[in-house]
Amino acid sequence: MKNIRADIKNKTFRPVYLIYGEEAFVRNSLRNELKAALAGEDSMNLMMMEGRDVDVRKIIDFGLTMPFFADHRLIIAENTGWFKKEPEGLSEAMDSFPDTTVLVIVEENIDKRSRLYKKIDKIGYISECTRLKQDALLKWTARRIGAAGRKVRESTCREFLSMTGDDMENIKNELDKLISYVGEREEITTDDLYAVTTRQIQGRIFDLVDAVAVGDRNKALALYYDLLTLREPPMRILALIARQFHSLMQVRELRAEGVGSAEIARILKLRPFVADRMIRQAGRFSDGALNSYVERYLEYDSAIKRGDLSDRLACELLIVSFSE
Repeated sequence: MKNIRADIKNKTFRPVYLIYGEEAFVRNSLRNELKAALAGEDSMNLMMMEGRDVDVRKIIDFGLTMPFFADHRLIIAENTGWFKKEPEGLSEAMDSFPDTTVLVIVEENIDKRSRLYKKIDKIGYISECTRLKQDALLKWTARRIGAAGRKVRESTCREFLSMTGDDMENIKNELDKLISYVGEREEITTDDLYAVTTRQIQGRIFDLVDAVAVGDRNKALALYYDLLTLREPPMRILALIARQFHSLMQVRELRAEGVGSAEIARILKLRPFVADRMIRQAGRFSDGALNSYVERYLEYDSAIKRGDLSDRLACELLIVSFSE
């Protein structure tokens, strides 16, 4: 990532860039920065192609042509699947492209064993866009809030991230809503979070289990109906509830052995701020209650498979029985 931005700053570009990885926000940001630097508003010297059925011959012909009253010709190819099935002639064409042609390939998944990957690694630059770790994500979020002229406590920022998940595009969108909501007020509070932040499904499941923990049947059912409104299948909701209880059982076992929160996060492959919330939630249940809930889930799951209950009714009955 730093190398791409250094190339943009120095105006010295490689013949090909591969931008890949699970973090879509970073992929899109790097693509847009290269596009702005190399093409700007010039559509004549820009080709953008997307999908597995792109016409590679057109890409090659465009790349072999000198730019028209410009310094560069830019090709952006996205989600092509080229690293699973390389198109004929592309690697060879890269060697024939003039210095004025820059090819940018943007993919979510690639195969590092492919000939195309090795070719790009040799003549161009490869940037992997991975999800940020907790501390980096906290700093990135806090910086965006600060740049908007707002302040936020670290505890509030952690709570915000536990609601949004770690997808940076989603975080950005939720931050935009949040900053707009607080208006001219300087500090963002937890009340603001709960007023406007859209919780991801796992966050809603967490809230549902919290409601079960305190015996708030109405809130638990309301959260369940919210998930149905979002078109989440009842069987998926059931499975997520069961997984949450199973994770809480693991957390309680690890805590009983004296394992700390950082190690629990590592063992269960959780974000640290999610692990902290899981530890707090696990403390609201006894071991017997968690075992009972998992056993009840298995009973209802069997009833669904036998055809004795519909999945929707089974989910409602399960939540009601949990909240007794």
